[in-house]
Amino acid sequence: MVTSSPFSFLNDMVDKLAPGLRAPAWLVDEMQHRLVLFLNHVLAQESEAMARLARQKDRVVLAQWRSFAIKLIATPAGLLDVAPAHARPDLTLAMLQASPFELAQAALRGDKPAVRIEGDVQLAAEVNWLVDHVRWDVEEDLSRVLGDAPAHALGQAARRLADGLRQFTSARAQSPAGPGRAQP
Repeated sequence: MVTSSPFSFLNDMVDKLAPGLRAPAWLVDEMQHRLVLFLNHVLAQESEAMARLARQKDRVVLAQWRSFAIKLIATPAGLLDVAPAHARPDLTLAMLQASPFELAQAALRGDKPAVRIEGDVQLAAEVNWLVDHVRWDVEEDLSRVLGDAPAHALGQAARRLADGLRQFTSARAQSPAGPGRAQP
């Protein structure tokens, strides 16, 4: 017996609703600035990342997924800022995976999403290095608020949960019936 995945229904619903849903400009602007603050917090913990970005100062990266887009500019300090609307991107990164659910599954498996890259090769190499080497140390940030022991316990619990989700998604993808199919 073959059944379709519940995610296919959700994907169809997202595809139908997404074009008609537009966030107000002030909300998009605020969310982009909050994202930049977060990215800069993570970058500031890695001096090599900041040095690499400083070498790319005034270079603009346009990142796109579906109808979402953000232009980021490298600052002389080795951090990021939202680029002016009129700025021409030196590098465009467009995620090819349209389904948010399949994107989440790939992330849980530890896979990088498929990306179309257009523009400056050296800047693309630096962005790739950042993606491969810079990680948010959540446990360190939590320890500043909660203390070392509770932060470590939460970190261990989160890692176990993530490992369990990875095992589940990889077992589901490798099952003989395949993803989205009921087993007899």
